[in-house]
Amino acid sequence: MAANATIHKALLNIANMDQHYYAEHNLTIAKHPSENDLRLMIRVIAFILNASDTLIFSKDISEDDEPALWQRSLNGDIELWIDLGQPDEKRIKKACGRSKKVIIYTFQEGIANPWFKQIKNSLQRFKNLQIIFLQTNDNIESLIDRSINLQCNISDDELTLMNTNNSVTITQEIWKDN
Repeated sequence: MAANATIHKALLNIANMDQHYYAEHNLTIAKHPSENDLRLMIRVIAFILNASDTLIFSKDISEDDEPALWQRSLNGDIELWIDLGQPDEKRIKKACGRSKKVIIYTFQEGIANPWFKQIKNSLQRFKNLQIIFLQTNDNIESLIDRSINLQCNISDDELTLMNTNNSVTITQEIWKDN
């Protein structure tokens, strides 16, 4: 955890009708001083979309060798590596070599589209890589608070996040499937 990290508590009630996964997760999330609210929420969304009892937030920004989230087996093997944004090809190659499955969640269409057009041909060799563009219809930063309490419903690859004041819908557009 970074020395000046802001700590957020999150209570997530997840109802994933697509995967038949229904659970409540009580999380403590450290927001790095260089991380903005949008990226923090994208990390939370990535957790929700892949939720399990063994998925955890890593050191991420503070540690170059770690993803935003990961899931490890009991013997320490990396089963799922989740990165955010637009990682370079060297990082993607490293992730694909170390993990059984890699998911990159990209967002901010104006930055994500040019990145993907430039890199997509070189990514075809990675058979365990999935790239998903997250399209938000509303201001997801409005859900940020030091204490986050969200109802999370997933149906037909559409995620709806609700708190007492706001509701936000996120759709997933698969740019590369493994």
